[in-house]
Amino acid sequence: MSNDFGLESYLVRIGHSGAVKPDLATLTALHTAHVNAIPFEGIDPLLGRPVLLDLPSVQAKLVDSRRGGYCFEQNALFKTALEHIGFAVTGLCGRVRWMSPPDSPLGPKVHMLLKVDLPEGPYIADVGFGACVMDAPLQFRTDIEQRTAMGTYRLSEANGLFSISAKQPAGWRTMYVFDLTPQIQSDYELGNFFTSTSSIAPFTSVLILERVDADKRYRLANRRLTVEAREGDLHLERSIDSADELREVLQDTFNVEPPVPIDEVFKRTGG
Repeated sequence: MSNDFGLESYLVRIGHSGAVKPDLATLTALHTAHVNAIPFEGIDPLLGRPVLLDLPSVQAKLVDSRRGGYCFEQNALFKTALEHIGFAVTGLCGRVRWMSPPDSPLGPKVHMLLKVDLPEGPYIADVGFGACVMDAPLQFRTDIEQRTAMGTYRLSEANGLFSISAKQPAGWRTMYVFDLTPQIQSDYELGNFFTSTSSIAPFTSVLILERVDADKRYRLANRRLTVEAREGDLHLERSIDSADELREVLQDTFNVEPPVPIDEVFKRTGG
């Protein structure tokens, strides 16, 4: 944990003005505020730009600029903020299952999540799962349904692995599986390199953004914007047909200022 972290700047960025202390109320409030203010965003890997995980780079991008980031950046930032407040946090790594058939082999560890130990027991915090961003931490308890403002989630355990699933209109859908092995920075650097450079990782070919507020979930995949209500019920869907429309959506819906001219981003989103 670096002593150079600007906690006050982070709290201003996410719009949290209340007191902070290492308790469940603060963890929940920060988690909810974070995913509203700092969107999941994968512009850099789409453009072939490096994704840097050192703390000064993450702060400059997610706190000091109108940018978001993906799981390694988001949860690294959140972990540092929580540690500065006094929380006991363990970084973990997961294998994404969102798009995988149930019987398919496990993929690589390319997702960062956090375990936070509280007097009430351990919780899972995750502000960076871009297919279904969680709007609140979850109790580390298996086989119970846990409702948040924007979803219903369930932790399960099988074959030595834990999984988190989200209730969707078609039923339960597994987000990722993980174990409790603590991860170090080099573990995340390896996963980050694969995720930001591999042709089989979605971020190198698809523009992906997501933000969750109090009653809506906003998703952008290339030129398709969807707005969902609770548990994935579709509220609105529209196509983005020009660079000007994309600029408007990035600014007004996600509060993101891209690092290059918008025409360059739009061209990367396909037809």
